[in-house]
Amino acid sequence: MQMEDKPSLLLSFHTEPKQESLDSDYDSKAQCSLVDSEMTSVKQEDCSQTLGLNNIKCEEEEKKMGDFINNDEVPEVDTSSFGEEQQEEFKDESHHCPHCEKTFLSFSKFKRHINIHTREKHCCSDCGKSFISSAGLTSHQRVHTGVKPYSCSDCGKSFSHFCNLKRHQLIHTGEKPYPCSVCGKRFITSADLTIHQRVHTGEKPYFCSECGKNFSKLGSFRIHQRIHTGEKPYICPDCGKCFITSTELTVHQRVHTGEKPYSCSDCGKCFITSSHLTSHQRVHTGEKPYSCSNCGKSFITSSHLTSHRRVHTGEKPYTCSECGTCFSQLSQLKIHQRIHTGEKPYSCSDCGKCFSTSAGLTGHQRMHNVEKP
Repeated sequence: MQMEDKPSLLLSFHTEPKQESLDSDYDSKAQCSLVDSEMTSVKQEDCSQTLGLNNIKCEEEEKKMGDFINNDEVPEVDTSSFGEEQQEEFKDESHHCPHCEKTFLSFSKFKRHINIHTREKHCCSDCGKSFISSAGLTSHQRVHTGVKPYSCSDCGKSFSHFCNLKRHQLIHTGEKPYPCSVCGKRFITSADLTIHQRVHTGEKPYFCSECGKNFSKLGSFRIHQRIHTGEKPYICPDCGKCFITSTELTVHQRVHTGEKPYSCSDCGKCFITSSHLTSHQRVHTGEKPYSCSNCGKSFITSSHLTSHRRVHTGEKPYTCSECGTCFSQLSQLKIHQRIHTGEKPYSCSDCGKCFSTSAGLTGHQRMHNVEKP
């Protein structure tokens, strides 16, 4: 048998039309002929190193591992540009998948691809998501458990993934090696720069098949999908309430702890979220950035503008379940419901009489003020 100058690894697979089991097919129908054992050893060592590196990928790649089962990311060889001799040589030296008929020139890529069909899937007992490796599953389960084993030695902040800690530590060093060529803004990671550049291009590559909405960030898209699936993986340990994002859970937990970390520099009033502080500060500055296109009236918050627009549209989205009366604002519905429940949370400090609204109490208190000499 004549050997070519360069070492090669020949694999020949014989498949039948019907497949009863992926694993059994691979064992019984895949017959390997290893011509150069030394080259095989090198190839397998390269493959094992590649697989070993997969276990220490960062968060973005670990998340991809769940999709990897149904989405082959190993590139298939394109032979359309080959000549006849090249195609014949390729057929002899290439590796053919017996399960989906894809062809690979690299043995390490071929073996990695075979794992998609034959490797044991690791499933999450909480949400059922599948992963190719146990490391990917372990990393994913931190979403449910809230475990954050990696801590920053500078500020004590904890992270669920090591790569997120490394990225966070750049905040302390001030290093931002990736500049935007359009506006000059600098970023800690190349991924952050890529996402930022979509502000200039308007690109929104992530499309929701349920509602048609587009997103510029993969994280925002995945969070949005939970609206359709109903998934709420973040659970409050105090009351059991569930949330779509970890940020929502963090904010909610301040209800239990009483923490209000955002304080107004003008009056000292404290708030649970930075957005509430920002809205409050407009009371001092007089800023009203949200304007009605119908009448020109301006508002401090977008929610106030949304409520106001219903004056023009006549929309009344809030309905009383007891009597069917509709209201344009949620606060109006809550006040109305007190008619049915009999709740009167506002009491007079002078005579103890109770009222269902603060306006009713204020009007009543004027009577006492008139009576006083």
